[in-house]
Amino acid sequence: MKQLITLNVNGEDREVAVEVHHTLLEVLREELELTGTKHGCELGECGTCAVLVDGEPILSCLALPVEMIGRKIVTVEGLADRGRLHPLQVAFAELGAAQCGYCIPGILVTAKALLDRTLTPARQEIREALAGNLCRCTGYTKILDAVELAARRMRDASPEPRPAARAPRVGGLVEVEDPAPQPGPVTLGMPR
Repeated sequence: MKQLITLNVNGEDREVAVEVHHTLLEVLREELELTGTKHGCELGECGTCAVLVDGEPILSCLALPVEMIGRKIVTVEGLADRGRLHPLQVAFAELGAAQCGYCIPGILVTAKALLDRTLTPARQEIREALAGNLCRCTGYTKILDAVELAARRMRDASPEPRPAARAPRVGGLVEVEDPAPQPGPVTLGMPR
């Protein structure tokens, strides 16, 4: 049985007919085609499906759409402002804070909620805010660095990347200085 409801998603009212047993995650991905929010464990343990509801991160795999009527939902697609990436998105890309990228949408929206509360989070505050977001690919260091960089840029009101702050990216060329010349040929085995 379907129910017709209106959800405010990424600043836009969207009317959708939903199965009463479907989760917000299913409706976002399957009905509204907002596939940035990912299916993860579907048990509320990994944070991959996190979205913002009234500015707070929630796990969309555990929420029912009918509970979201009259509330403001923001998915990773809604972080950009008129085509301009959010400073978090820029920092994550610059620092290579994502490997496979599957968990990153949930991490980005959760980090946004933190930076909406404070632009001066201590590293431990960032760790605590992201504690419910699991990543199997990284050691989290670049993720923490990216959140700190975005916070700094937001404080400085300069979200644009600085040309000198380019980080190497996976598959990118890395310039290496030529090593010092080696004296004569190197031979293996017994000397003559």
